[in-house]
Amino acid sequence: MKKPSRIRELMKQKQLDAILISNQANFSWFSDGGRGHVAMATEASVASLFVTSDKVFLITNNIEAQRLKDEELPNLDFEIKEHQWHDNSQRNQIINELCAGKRVGSDAPIDGTVNVAQDIAELRYALTDLEVARYKELGQHCGEAIGKVCKAMKLGLSEFEIAGIMASELYGRGITPVVLLIAVDDRVEQYRHPLPTDKRIQKYGMIVICGRKYGLIASVTRLFHFGSLSDELRRKHNAVVEVDTTFIAESRPGAVIEDIFSAGQKMYADKGFPGEWQFHHQGGPAGYAPRDYVATPGITSKVLKSQAFAWNPSIKGTKSEDTIITTDDKPEIITTTTDWPMLSVQYKGEIWKRPDILVIG
Repeated sequence: MKKPSRIRELMKQKQLDAILISNQANFSWFSDGGRGHVAMATEASVASLFVTSDKVFLITNNIEAQRLKDEELPNLDFEIKEHQWHDNSQRNQIINELCAGKRVGSDAPIDGTVNVAQDIAELRYALTDLEVARYKELGQHCGEAIGKVCKAMKLGLSEFEIAGIMASELYGRGITPVVLLIAVDDRVEQYRHPLPTDKRIQKYGMIVICGRKYGLIASVTRLFHFGSLSDELRRKHNAVVEVDTTFIAESRPGAVIEDIFSAGQKMYADKGFPGEWQFHHQGGPAGYAPRDYVATPGITSKVLKSQAFAWNPSIKGTKSEDTIITTDDKPEIITTTTDWPMLSVQYKGEIWKRPDILVIG
């Protein structure tokens, strides 16, 4: 079912006359990949889509209207409702006129509308065939890019310099880095969300990316080390990839999120790190957001077929993360890195390959 039809079906279920879409992720989903942002550090789109039973209206300012029509929404049938960039009252007037006499749902908090943010988010969870194909392309390119950067690492580079190299590799593939975390040496142990600094690498590094293309976001973490690993780092990384394998292997259609989370907690404990899950979120469903929601104990949502997940377990000083898509069989890992050292992990009779730490020199 096409996106407008799915929104109109939701309108029927909620007894609505129209739905207003203003969230970046929902804008991209509805428009099959259209970029509704200028600034990346906001959830709000620069345009809203007002969907009725028979029409779609694009509400935006005079700066964005032509660009969106020409470059972001070429395959969407819509009517533009344009307002001047400096007069927000015009936008409000347009929305009020469209909403007049109607029961309207919205994914943003607007007085007089019904909140359908979660309902629209749930429509995004099961990917279409086109989205799966696009996601696989994105995942392949993210895996290639992060692998290329790690293999080219040199002692003395700063975290900012590494971030710049990583961003260049992504942008060169048409991918926007919406999250780019870099840590070297002691910062790998100190911080689970390490924004880059001017600290320079002496031995050990971690790169974390969330790359966006077609509105979809793929997440990957890779680690590299100059010289042989310590026994303690080896023990920790062997443990974290087993936890990651547990999360991935348990992500099958029909599985309950809290059961997957519980299995991951148990593996942490079995490997001698029972409390580590409390120091960083473990990931969860992905797609048009880095995480549609973060998995926690008590979430009873079920895994869907063709749903993306990015689990990211960590143990102080190490981490394991890839993006997967569920299938009728075992999940498919889409962010693999060619010629990367891998560890074989056995879980419930199956062998899974998980990324090791790249040793340089």
